[in-house]
Amino acid sequence: MKILLVGARGRMGQAVAAAVQRDERLTISGAIDQGDALSPAVERCEVVIDFSVAEATPEVCRACAEHRRPLVLGTTGQSAEQREAVAVAAGVVPVVFASNFSVGVNVLFALTRRASELLGKNFDLDVIEMHHRTKKDAPSGTAKRLLEILHEVRGGDAGIAAQSIRAGDIVGEHTVIFTGRGERLELTHRAASRENFAAGALRAARWVVQQPPGFYKMEDVLGV
Repeated sequence: MKILLVGARGRMGQAVAAAVQRDERLTISGAIDQGDALSPAVERCEVVIDFSVAEATPEVCRACAEHRRPLVLGTTGQSAEQREAVAVAAGVVPVVFASNFSVGVNVLFALTRRASELLGKNFDLDVIEMHHRTKKDAPSGTAKRLLEILHEVRGGDAGIAAQSIRAGDIVGEHTVIFTGRGERLELTHRAASRENFAAGALRAARWVVQQPPGFYKMEDVLGV
């Protein structure tokens, strides 16, 4: 399978490229960054994996729709207008849009939903996330997804917020805290490297090329 890697020089782009080298079924047909020609590279590939910047999302989505190429989108921090470009593309091609491609994190999403349902409204909720000092968006896309899940279960409770820490070279850590009277439950996922994110993105790429046009999450890829 021929993959176009957008954001190839970034941390995740490099991790995906390294993961592709370990899988003889996959090849990088193009590796581009800001300033490189996008459309010809999209035409030559079978699937696009994008870990670039939010500002590039509309252009990437338009190119994928134009050339009918599936998209795996891991870039976060998009504005409402930029997210609308993703929705438009999903009407033409299959798009997996995920804040985190780790299998463990997506299990964390499922556990967070279940714990919130079981514990009910008598528990206070907090989300704490930690990343390396150069990460641009705060809270992280993963933290935003955790907040979405908690809001869905709680019916839009406005009292839930996320605390963000940016320090050193932390790959990623997310904790959901449920605090009640006399007890506290914590769900935590810690990433030690980016290999698991890259492996998840490639799993999503292999899955999305078999799907009809539509908007998908990593939970759909994993069936959780």
